[in-house]
Amino acid sequence: TTRFIVFFRFYFETENEGLNGVFKCVIFPTQVTAAFQRKVQNKIKDLLQQMEEGLKTADPHDFSTYTGWTGIALLYLQLHRASHDASHLQRALDYVKRAMRILNGRKVTFLCGDAGPLAVGAVVHYKLNNTADSKDCLSRLLQLQRSVLSPDSEMPDELLYGRAGYLFALLYINKEIGADTVDESTITKVATAIVESGKNMSAEQKKTDRCPLLYEWHKKQYIGAAHGLAGIYCMLMQPAAKVHPDMLSELVRPSIDYVRHKKFRSGNFPSSLSNESDRLVHWCHGAPGVIHMLIMAHKVFKEEKYLKEAAECAEVIWQRGLLRKGYGICHGTAGNGYAFLSLYKLTQEKKYLYRACKFAEWCLDYGTHGCRIPDRPYSLFEGMAGTIHYLSEMAKPEASCFPAFEL
Repeated sequence: TTRFIVFFRFYFETENEGLNGVFKCVIFPTQVTAAFQRKVQNKIKDLLQQMEEGLKTADPHDFSTYTGWTGIALLYLQLHRASHDASHLQRALDYVKRAMRILNGRKVTFLCGDAGPLAVGAVVHYKLNNTADSKDCLSRLLQLQRSVLSPDSEMPDELLYGRAGYLFALLYINKEIGADTVDESTITKVATAIVESGKNMSAEQKKTDRCPLLYEWHKKQYIGAAHGLAGIYCMLMQPAAKVHPDMLSELVRPSIDYVRHKKFRSGNFPSSLSNESDRLVHWCHGAPGVIHMLIMAHKVFKEEKYLKEAAECAEVIWQRGLLRKGYGICHGTAGNGYAFLSLYKLTQEKKYLYRACKFAEWCLDYGTHGCRIPDRPYSLFEGMAGTIHYLSEMAKPEASCFPAFEL
């Protein structure tokens, strides 16, 4: 696809959590076609080699999507999707098998629990026509719903460790394998459990009228995508979650509006309802996570105010989104770049594709900006694998998909 974007010589200043100082980038007028793609593809090959070498010293017991072997499998699935190279699918299988051998049953989410390896395993085996293995993974995934639905469970509801993370795993299966692979009644039960939990918390906090669905993690009412309200509301608004329109209108929409009014003057959002620090501009905490909630709200409720505020979030990310924390997805430049891709898919405005490309260009100079080295430097959500995932989206930005979050 030919996408015409004019790149200008420019100076880009970042603030607060960004890289204080001036980012100088010089690119001569061109278009996002072969030359840019070659540069990106060459960098992907280079980073893949570095990643594979680095993974030799990674934690052998970390099977998670977030920082472990399943995240690497998910990256190779993305590379296979982009290139149709069969070797990438085989690498995905190798890593997911490694993950499946060390599941521990302690958590049930896609990002940090058994649901991730089982869901990704089901998809990889399905793509390789290993029908029996795919069905076995699916069966084991569905068995996890007992703890998710248990009324006695102390399970949270957020994306990383809670019910929303299990719901994503079910929706991911239906997207990748087929719409009825996980039956509607199972999905409805999980979504209903999330809704009931939110209603109960709201009633406890006496906020039923202002925020009908309220959630806590570690005694804090977080706002962001990873641990907070934005991530949970995003899952409930997914069409495949089959939440009744009345429930969306009466419970989810006013809760989203409650969060909207917590916005700072800068356009950024606090990490939690009680936090007054305008500091974090991450997918996990701040505008880069909330923007996805607003985009989903615009799609579901068809109200322009949500799109307008999503655009305001994008301005915050453009000004402050190159992060000292690094190039990763959860709290790094790649994760922030996905905000532009998501807005581009929705609006087709070239400005957002341009900005997504500029964030990708920053990532092409991986390791040269003095950023912090993450604890798991080669992982999907903290490290290099996530940057590769983001760079791979440049081949077909209109089909981009934030891993383990968008569908």
